[in-house]
Amino acid sequence: MPLTLVYDGGCPFCQFFALRSELVGGLPGLEIRDGRADHDLRAALKERGLDLARGAVLLQGEQAWHGAEAIAELCGRLQPSDPLLALLHQVFAAPPRARRLYPLLLWARRMALQWKGLPEDPD
Repeated sequence: MPLTLVYDGGCPFCQFFALRSELVGGLPGLEIRDGRADHDLRAALKERGLDLARGAVLLQGEQAWHGAEAIAELCGRLQPSDPLLALLHQVFAAPPRARRLYPLLLWARRMALQWKGLPEDPD
């Protein structure tokens, strides 16, 4: 079943990670979707309690992972040919470590969005 990563396209870090994951992550069929640009998708995710302002979302069928769990699940599945993704695979594939480090990613996202003059919450 295909995987879909919904990320904040306004965040340069999120966008870079999503594009690298799609291009060299070793996950055939990974679909990436810019949640900031897709209001209907964001609304559907919010109805499920998955707020894009609180983290990326990984979908596979009806299964959904959000925030640190989404990054841990995706990184655990990566088979990267890219050194940066290989490092991220090592760092974030373990869910406990991903949960501890994820607040740093959210902080970096918040700083990048402020620098670009974008709100943290696309809604």
